[in-house]
Amino acid sequence: MMTDEIDTRGKSLHQRILDDIESNILSGTWPPGYKIPSEQVLTEKYACSRMTVNKVLTQLARAGLVLRKRKTGSIVMPQNSQSAILEIYDIRDEVIALDKTYHHGILARTIRAPTKAESDNLSLAPRRKLLALTCLHYANDKPFCLEERIINLGVVPQALDADFADLAPGPWLLDHIPWNAAEHRIAAEAANDAAAKTLDIAANSPVLVVERQTWRLDETVTQVRLTYPGASHAVTARFTPSQRLLTPA
Repeated sequence: MMTDEIDTRGKSLHQRILDDIESNILSGTWPPGYKIPSEQVLTEKYACSRMTVNKVLTQLARAGLVLRKRKTGSIVMPQNSQSAILEIYDIRDEVIALDKTYHHGILARTIRAPTKAESDNLSLAPRRKLLALTCLHYANDKPFCLEERIINLGVVPQALDADFADLAPGPWLLDHIPWNAAEHRIAAEAANDAAAKTLDIAANSPVLVVERQTWRLDETVTQVRLTYPGASHAVTARFTPSQRLLTPA
């Protein structure tokens, strides 16, 4: 009897098919408009049930990566993952643009289970482990930005082996894992005691906080809180108007 639960490497066949198709789409190997192999072809390729393939394609359709058509099959949809109004940037580039010398250091690194708040508010599969990182970015040897980040090890298991010494967590993630959705939040706050001490500013000083979360399909890849001394930082965004669909008057 054919099984469609686990492949020979102990990985869920559903997850393996999902990873393969998603990687082809987000890497551009399968461009917008590309016709995805039929359910029958995928069933034979992965030696699984047609139901497994159908569930994968349904999940991809819900995530906006494919469009399913009854008679013609599934095609790749255009992806706009890199065109957020606030671009996902490298803090190193910010510092260099100010004509200052950049370096960073990892202050803390912990592997842990999600807190109750994280389980309630983040899109995490059951029993996921998180890599929690605290990173301090410097400009001319002065604290420039405090980065507090969690990485979903269920989606990014290779982060376990990364030391982030040469490449900070943000650009490392951009180089290693595709994402298809992001959300930004920007707020002016008063620095708490811990952040103030790390950034070498007075407690309750104004700080600019940028919070960002990215998803791969419907599961969180990473969530980060970036805290900048408010007196020395501003956020600039460049964007273009989105195209409008013209309809008859």
